[in-house]
Amino acid sequence: MSKSTFMQESVSLEVELGPLKLKNPVLTASGTCGYGEELADWMDLSSLGAVITKTVTRQPRAGNPSPRTCETSSGMLNAIGLQNVGVERFVAEKLPFLNSLGVSLIVNIAGETVEDFADLAKVFDSKDGVHALELNISCPNVAHGLDFATDPRQAKEVLEAVRGATSLPIIAKLSPNVTDIRPIAVAAQEGGADALSMTNTFIGMAIDIERRRPVISNLTGGLSGPAIKPLSLLAVYRCAQVVDIPLIGIGGIRSAADAIEYLLAGASAVQVGTATFVQPDAALQVLRGIEEYMQKHSIKDVREIIGGLQL
Repeated sequence: MSKSTFMQESVSLEVELGPLKLKNPVLTASGTCGYGEELADWMDLSSLGAVITKTVTRQPRAGNPSPRTCETSSGMLNAIGLQNVGVERFVAEKLPFLNSLGVSLIVNIAGETVEDFADLAKVFDSKDGVHALELNISCPNVAHGLDFATDPRQAKEVLEAVRGATSLPIIAKLSPNVTDIRPIAVAAQEGGADALSMTNTFIGMAIDIERRRPVISNLTGGLSGPAIKPLSLLAVYRCAQVVDIPLIGIGGIRSAADAIEYLLAGASAVQVGTATFVQPDAALQVLRGIEEYMQKHSIKDVREIIGGLQL
């Protein structure tokens, strides 16, 4: 019996995101695993709690012009601009492969209007193999992309529309680019969200001093990676005090220790994203590390860790 098999048999890693039950708390972050095919050769995606697709919109999007990524101190900036094949091609060309993976599938969707979000939710409500929707109401790299995540009223409005359009579990992905994220979290819960993803990227920029021009053609991009972990971790902790729905921690997770910090702060699951660009199987390594931590500390159920911060 392998060490990994032994650990999986001796501890419980199951978590719940509202009605969505997952075999473990480690997920891929939207955008960083594409449509699953990009990482499938590097690790067994079926070992993870869920795969979250890159954002799907109603119409295909070419995204922003290059350059649209750059490395920064302890992180990276991206301004991809939601490049994707559109919902029709996604359903016809990408969904069959994703369904073949044997892993819970969360489809990330985005729209420019409330109606866009509702229409996309209706499409996926009838598709087998889709287990939940993550609403990208907080992308900082497209026009009007932040509107829904910076105003409690609009956040609640879009959640109510999607809730009325689908019976699938709904996860709202929130923006950190606000004065206080807590009112947005409360509004999303009131609108019908089953869980919250926290957080999306922080708006930032980089300058090429030789050319005296922005490095990113879009001028600004979304900052992700280790640099944002303390900020996102605090957002999770604060929101855990004001909402009753599960939280998913995102931001700078490279190791099991990073993930466990988020769990202790109140997250029920985590997403691994930027780390995959350095180590494609980072999510799997995080999962194995959580198992090892639980073994070391004689923890039988991962839910014993969630919200376990001692003050």
